[in-house]
Amino acid sequence: MISHGKNIKIFTGNSNPKLAADIADILGLPVGASEVGTFSDGEISVNIHETVRGADVFVIQSTNAPVNDNLMELLIMIDAFKRASAGRITAVIPYYGYARQDRKAKARDPITAKLVADIITTAGADRVLTMDLHAAQIQGYFNIPVDNMTGTPILAKYYIENGFKDRDDVVVVAPDLGSVARSRKFADKLHAPIAIIDKRRPKANVAEIMNVIGDIKNKTVIMMDDMIDTAGTITNGANALVKLGAKEVYACCSHGVLSGPAIQRINDSVIKELIILNTIEIPEDKQCSKFTTLSVAPILAEAIKRIYEDVSVSKLFEDTNNI
Repeated sequence: MISHGKNIKIFTGNSNPKLAADIADILGLPVGASEVGTFSDGEISVNIHETVRGADVFVIQSTNAPVNDNLMELLIMIDAFKRASAGRITAVIPYYGYARQDRKAKARDPITAKLVADIITTAGADRVLTMDLHAAQIQGYFNIPVDNMTGTPILAKYYIENGFKDRDDVVVVAPDLGSVARSRKFADKLHAPIAIIDKRRPKANVAEIMNVIGDIKNKTVIMMDDMIDTAGTITNGANALVKLGAKEVYACCSHGVLSGPAIQRINDSVIKELIILNTIEIPEDKQCSKFTTLSVAPILAEAIKRIYEDVSVSKLFEDTNNI
């Protein structure tokens, strides 16, 4: 696999070590020897236990909860690799936190997604590999290359294999206006129409269903979003769809953030099955019988391989046949 004289090394922080191990296993590589912990006062402590001089380093770290700890782990690891003379450093961030603060929605709002992009770049990252950014324009916040992979083909492949393609009674529903483009691409793969939930959000993490645009009566509905946080949007939407005549509701997302009352809401909802990608490691206390988890390790491993070998990754944006 070595094509241009550099060793490739895979490292991980504490956010998703299982995913990192799966990626390394697919690549036939060990996870690099490092220790990421804390000092007695809570400061992040990082020790790299092997040489990375001249190496092509990929550090795998989602920035999910605890968001600030995981972000600091990533930044300090990048700094450590930079100071240890790594040849190139790629921050592999399966779930990119702070992505929802991507613009000034009202006066005096920060644009935290841009701030985090600047910090990652300043720490010493040479490029970023991520998946399903909440807002695609975040790629432009970086002054370094960003490969934003998509989980849509993985999710679509699952539903195709389970008989949802080319069915007259299946409709894909976008849970809000911001997810229409993503839902349309997903629906195209299933050869299904789409419907849209038009909602108004009175305050953060509170969603109010207003109207459904499209035909969902007596249909099997698949709701698709990039992330599920408190699950208000997805569960309120699902319950409203059934009241409006939908036959049954399935849901899927790339990132299972699952904060606060999410698990209880999902359990109490009419959703039959929720498909989640493993960009975020879900702890035992947040597991649910309705969950089915699909792995992004193959697509991220292939992307890492292609980046290392200086080969285009664009085919991976739409095609799962090579994974």
